[in-house]
Amino acid sequence: MLRKPQLSVEHMVEDVSTIHSLPLFYSQLSEAIDHPRSSIGDIAKIISEDQGLTARILKLANSPLFGYFSKIDTITQAVTIIGVLQVRDLALALSVMDVFKGIPEDLVNMEQFWKHSIATGLAARTLATSQREANLERFFVAGILHDVGRLVMYVRVPEICLELLEECRGSGMILHSAERERFGFDHADIGGALLKRWKIPPRVAEPVGTHHNCGKADQYPREASILHFADIIAHAMQIGNSGEIFVPQLDHAIWERLQISCYFLPTLIKQVDTTYEQTVSVLYGGDDGAR
Repeated sequence: MLRKPQLSVEHMVEDVSTIHSLPLFYSQLSEAIDHPRSSIGDIAKIISEDQGLTARILKLANSPLFGYFSKIDTITQAVTIIGVLQVRDLALALSVMDVFKGIPEDLVNMEQFWKHSIATGLAARTLATSQREANLERFFVAGILHDVGRLVMYVRVPEICLELLEECRGSGMILHSAERERFGFDHADIGGALLKRWKIPPRVAEPVGTHHNCGKADQYPREASILHFADIIAHAMQIGNSGEIFVPQLDHAIWERLQISCYFLPTLIKQVDTTYEQTVSVLYGGDDGAR
């Protein structure tokens, strides 16, 4: 067994945030949104400079996920109808999906990784709808980004990650528990720290950082709870894979906090199934929605 590395969350994130930084346009977009004199036209212009992103946002805006009856033809329409912050959140998810490349296949299949992440985002959005939460896209985006810390680990300490994967296969241990036992922290801690370093709003960064330990959530405990439950739903549906072999255990305190009816679960699963294939096609470029 390899020795426990003397690594901290900050050290893991420091190196990776230099190698993997968000595209410049996202920083420009955030600055424009935060500037009091920016108009919707200014914001749309920045997004439109990235043609690939523009196409994906428009496809997403016209997908069953949003369910608008009239066709959205321009980014200006998308920003007006969906909302400025919501479009920024979607742009964030798409940007991060484009950042991590070249991770070895023996650690993770990136297509399967993002399929699990998208399923978690869809489950989180559906759960948030049932909980009558506002700004549903922050839940969708947090779901897509919830395991980004695992990608950081695959980049920074691939040999140890491979060893942990093999250990969990043999022992039946949950991977995030094995991470915490080995490092003293897990991928959720790293993901939250990375998003914070990238100056991602706390409404997304904190739930990502606490989705395996919702008791640590300070400002957004309900969001963290929804994300925790959505991750379990995606695992139980066996959609994609981020490295975790088994279905993580549900925190019963979260079940009590959210007061989800058992009768709602078939509806939740059906709604994820209904929107999954087209959402994968838009966000990741999958052509058949294969799980």
